[in-house]
Amino acid sequence: MVSLKNKQESASIMYSSLNSRSSCNFSNICKNTNHLKSLKALLIVNGLIQHKLLLRQFLESCFNLGSVDLALSTFNTIKKPSLLLQNLMIRSLSNNGLHENVLSVYKTCQVWNCLSDDFTFPFVIKACSVLGAFEIGKEIHCAVLRNGYERNVVIETALVDFYGKIGHLGTARSLIDRSPQPDLVSLNALISCYSFHGIDQPVFEVFKLIFAVGLKPNLSTLASVIPVCTRLGCLDTGKSLHGFAVKSGFLANEFLVPALISMYARDVCVSSAINMFEDVKRKNVAVWNAMISACTQKDMAFEAYEMFRQMLHADVLPNSITFVSVIPSCEVAGGILYGESFHAWVIKHGLENQVSVLTALVSMYAKLGEMHKAENLFDRISNRNLLLWNVMVSGYVRNCLWDTSLAAFCEMQLGGFSPDAVSIVSVLSACSYLEAVLFGKCAHAFSIRKGIDSSPNVSNALLAFYSDCRQLTSSFKLFHKMHTRNTVSWNTLISGCVHSGEMEKAVDLGHSMQKEGVALDLVTLISVLPVYCDRDYLGHGMTLHGHAIKKGFASDVSLVNALISTYCKCGDLDSGRFLFEVMSERCVVSWNALITGLRHLNLQNEALVLFSQMTEYQRPNSVTLLNVLPLCYSHLQGTKDIPVWNAIISVHIQTKYPEKAVCFFYDLLRMGLQPDNITVLSLVSACAQLNFLSLAHSVMAYVICKGFEKDSAVSNALIDMYARCGDIVTAKKLFEGLIEKDAVSWSVMINGYCLHGDGKAALEILSQMQLSGVIPNVIVFSTILSACSHAGLVEQAWMVLNSMVENGISARIEHYACLVDLLGRKGHLKEAYNVVKKLPGKPSVTLLESLLGACSVHGNVEIGEEISGLLFEMDPDNPVPYVILSNIYAAAGRWADANKLRSNIDRRRLRKAAGCSLLIREKSDIMW
Repeated sequence: MVSLKNKQESASIMYSSLNSRSSCNFSNICKNTNHLKSLKALLIVNGLIQHKLLLRQFLESCFNLGSVDLALSTFNTIKKPSLLLQNLMIRSLSNNGLHENVLSVYKTCQVWNCLSDDFTFPFVIKACSVLGAFEIGKEIHCAVLRNGYERNVVIETALVDFYGKIGHLGTARSLIDRSPQPDLVSLNALISCYSFHGIDQPVFEVFKLIFAVGLKPNLSTLASVIPVCTRLGCLDTGKSLHGFAVKSGFLANEFLVPALISMYARDVCVSSAINMFEDVKRKNVAVWNAMISACTQKDMAFEAYEMFRQMLHADVLPNSITFVSVIPSCEVAGGILYGESFHAWVIKHGLENQVSVLTALVSMYAKLGEMHKAENLFDRISNRNLLLWNVMVSGYVRNCLWDTSLAAFCEMQLGGFSPDAVSIVSVLSACSYLEAVLFGKCAHAFSIRKGIDSSPNVSNALLAFYSDCRQLTSSFKLFHKMHTRNTVSWNTLISGCVHSGEMEKAVDLGHSMQKEGVALDLVTLISVLPVYCDRDYLGHGMTLHGHAIKKGFASDVSLVNALISTYCKCGDLDSGRFLFEVMSERCVVSWNALITGLRHLNLQNEALVLFSQMTEYQRPNSVTLLNVLPLCYSHLQGTKDIPVWNAIISVHIQTKYPEKAVCFFYDLLRMGLQPDNITVLSLVSACAQLNFLSLAHSVMAYVICKGFEKDSAVSNALIDMYARCGDIVTAKKLFEGLIEKDAVSWSVMINGYCLHGDGKAALEILSQMQLSGVIPNVIVFSTILSACSHAGLVEQAWMVLNSMVENGISARIEHYACLVDLLGRKGHLKEAYNVVKKLPGKPSVTLLESLLGACSVHGNVEIGEEISGLLFEMDPDNPVPYVILSNIYAAAGRWADANKLRSNIDRRRLRKAAGCSLLIREKSDIMW
């Protein structure tokens, strides 16, 4: 009754106000949306809905009270809106960030032939800029010209911003150039657009123009130019602008200080940034964010995290920018735990619906290789934007999911998002790896139509795409059409020429690059050095080496590797060897470079000796073996170097040819050479691979005869050999006969019992090991748990896991997998599922399938459904969980559910990989 009475009173007040019309002030009588609805009804009833003054005041009241939908529905009932009402709606919608509605209202008014003026166009052009509506923006520009408003400063600035943001920077610049007297706002807009697209050099040209036309930079100018100085590393220019800011009284501004901190943080030493940060007495969130971001960009992940903690202790609440700044530090630290903790902080601070923060989290998970987590988070975001889609597309590319990245790119467009420069760069990378020439050319055509092909990033990505797809002619055509070429452009084309075997063209490009004043950087040197791998070009290679030293590149590992190859292939082995020997850090490529060089110079002995040395420090890869194997087969057996023989035998063992390794050992003995410890270790390893007991006895006899059994490494290898050959008794005798048992001895014996399925004996050895004071490592615990699993020892497995905790060793996924497998096979399904739910990381598909199989064996429908749900989410195209769950339903008599799953399998055309049998049947037994 009270509510009804209040409504009647409100209606009475509104009605009396309507009678006074001209003196009506709706803001005094309308306090909420219900009042507005009542008022609209009264306006309609009294025939005043088309009254211009009352309608204007009503619409203003709608926007003041946040009733945008009511304002729009009311406006749409007007037959021919006046210019005043049109501008009111467009301005109010723009102020509320409803740019799509701005364009919708503008189009509606154009249908009614409404006029537009200098108050209409700036808001409509801004809407086109925000939405990237290029075609509509061009139409509005034409309307501006038709109506004679092209000299209006506000409209001119809006157009400059529109063309700049949309990527048509040439058109934006031409608007400035045609203006008889450009104002500071227009020039600032152009600077901002250049900076937005990463085209930094023209920023300084426009900055000079400001002074040339007699204007003085303001705070907005400096806030746009200083970040450009940061990106280009122009610290001296940035310091000058800092001085200008101090002189102009801008330094106290909260926007400028963070920009200066970021600039100084790009220096080699971040002390200036830290000093500036500490000098700020009242640090607001923007200042903290700048310092956190600086730490992240300098790969100071832990410092960024510590800065974040100090910020919280200072009672400064983080905002979305804080998390966007600090979350990438997890990528540097490489820790998913850091990432997940920040994810929890985001939720705690109520920012889980902020798209920018969610985008940073998706990017982080993708860069850490956790694409399932990235996808799960992405799928839960309803208000996706272009940046988020770009993160997903680039994430798939980063994780080598090329086809998926192209599918996401297409899905993004189906969702109504028009690709930008970042999208094109990502998809071109995928096209390069897939050699999808047609798709890449379509992306090129789109970039031209969109007007973003002039972006240096897009142009360079196109160059790389055509080069990778062996379309070198297209690369050169594109290169010569480019208005702006940077070092990356030259490097990309030079590298493409080298990979295509066009060495002369690569050399010509290098000369042209220098003539145009473009400095050779580290990538240029690495790209061009393969051109000079000939004796006639040794001088050129030395010149490039000198240039590298002069520029401070000489310590780069990749460059030194390239120089080693160059010197060796030019016949200067001494220089190549010297570079190798003085390297402070060597990678597998370093060893391969020198081995390849020695082989190139027909120094087989030295190459094999170097390989033997390499195996002590670095694990050989396929390139190493491709270099060494031909030497092993072609090498004359009359060499007398044991390291050479060791290298040959080692290569055969690593390539799984143990019988050939044994043959080489036999040849070695026949030639009267004396093996060393490394030779014997290789021989024992070959016997273990062959699993031939009589040969093992012979090797054992030889080892004892020559006294090698005193070497602990050889003794441990013998224990392992006998265990693998099936003679666990002899292995145990050898183990017990050891005078001193090291960690490897215990591990080998435990592993031997595990190979034989004797879990209890393995546990007994583990107990003796711990009593002797030797602490087992994670591998030993993994072996023991595997033995417990195969032996069905549930209680013992739990004891082993608890023992790990007591010894301060963190259990890994493989340890829990053994436990889950054991619990599942023993029927302890609830216990196994609880372990899965408490895992520190994401369970593997194999682990879940194993547990699902246990559910099938023991007929547990409930847990089977839950495990299947996890598998469906992780790997939706895997038919295995569908089949197993269908069998569980069938065994439980739930035929409807089983048939439904089977139909789902058929509908989605899921097929299990066909198995194969090694059994040979008689012809008559084959089922046709």
